[in-house]
Amino acid sequence: MTVLHLALAADWEHAQAAGQYRISTLGRTLEEEGFIHACADLAQLHGVFQRFYRDVTDPLVLLTIDPAGLDVRLEVPGDSAEAFPHIYQPLPVTAVISATAFTPA
Repeated sequence: MTVLHLALAADWEHAQAAGQYRISTLGRTLEEEGFIHACADLAQLHGVFQRFYRDVTDPLVLLTIDPAGLDVRLEVPGDSAEAFPHIYQPLPVTAVISATAFTPA
């Protein structure tokens, strides 16, 4: 299984320099939210994009993450009927399999 996360390109660049990614979601840090929001598949990702990122004009990056060795929990948010992966730790950049420019379909 892989885990997906949308990131601002600038946040990903900062993470690469720091060695770890600490952004939970758009405008909120891991420390503020308690975990990093993620998606289990492209359908979830596109839903998240439409709900939270569609008005973002900054470049976005799709992070594909290997969850092995990470504290990842599948949880159902209060406003959803489906489970989403949440990462309960800083994300080491070494756990990111790929980081590609994201352009919505």
